[in-house]
Amino acid sequence: MPFIRLVDENDAEDILEIYNPIVMDTAISFELKPPPPAEIKKRLKKYNHLPWLVVEDNNKVAGYAYASPFNQREAYQWSVEVSIYIHKGYKGMRYGKKLYGALLELLKLQGIINAIALIALPNPTSIAFHKSFGFHEIGVFEKVGFKFNAWHDVSWWQKRLVPETDLTGSRIKPIHDVIKKPEAIKCFGQI
Repeated sequence: MPFIRLVDENDAEDILEIYNPIVMDTAISFELKPPPPAEIKKRLKKYNHLPWLVVEDNNKVAGYAYASPFNQREAYQWSVEVSIYIHKGYKGMRYGKKLYGALLELLKLQGIINAIALIALPNPTSIAFHKSFGFHEIGVFEKVGFKFNAWHDVSWWQKRLVPETDLTGSRIKPIHDVIKKPEAIKCFGQI
């Protein structure tokens, strides 16, 4: 049975099995070369205060979702960039919905205010997916990425994770503290 859990360093190879074809064959990612496993492990350590989740099915990572800082400057700490990738063999199984829902819930429990998604255009599937979670388009940066001998636009999408009345600016809780809370437990386990 598929289940959601926190990522660990041992998932780097499985993550790359999902991510490398996206880098090599699409403009969805603006990386030009697939990163090595050591780079994925480095990213996991660098952003270990934010959630990185996988959905595992029969001992195989079927997809992963994560948050990274929107910007390095301290005043941006309440906003994160979110990403999700599902293995091509597991698309259409609703793993993405469960995984992204868990990610957004954990971010909310951490005290994150805004989830921001960047979508290379055209990508109607990703746009529909983000709309289904309540993201709204902020704008389009035209011709900001050059890949496969073509310029690509990027659409920016935002979701406010807490009501306007709850905008306190209190400290962000590290993910490893949040996952101990009873309300976080429902984000993990069998789906």
